[in-house]
Amino acid sequence: QVQLVESGGALVQPGGSLRLSCAAPGFTLDYYAIGWFRQAPGGEREGISCIGYSDGSTSYAESVKGRFTISRDNAKNTVYLQMNSLRPEDTAVYYCAANLQRSSCALSPFYSYEYAYWGQGTQVTVSS
Repeated sequence: QVQLVESGGALVQPGGSLRLSCAAPGFTLDYYAIGWFRQAPGGEREGISCIGYSDGSTSYAESVKGRFTISRDNAKNTVYLQMNSLRPEDTAVYYCAANLQRSSCALSPFYSYEYAYWGQGTQVTVSS
């Protein structure tokens, strides 16, 4: 059973920054597109960022574009989500997931059914 592990969530003030990490012990992330999703209390799960492996493509939801940056370090088998200028509406549980159906994130990469392996999430709370 493949289990991704998210870390880095915390309580942060509006305008602050956090970096989330997504690791996969015993599983190589190199050949998978990796997505970040989030789910706020009472809300639906939202795809917010994706990074491909074949073309280095990245994609962002409009709600985070210009504030969040996704990256990957294959040597460390880790995908990161750098989150800047955080807002209260960014409060959510953040999940990473491995996409088994695509190598690029260039087009519409946030269909949940494409992601086979998920982490258990890390809580991000933005509040003063």
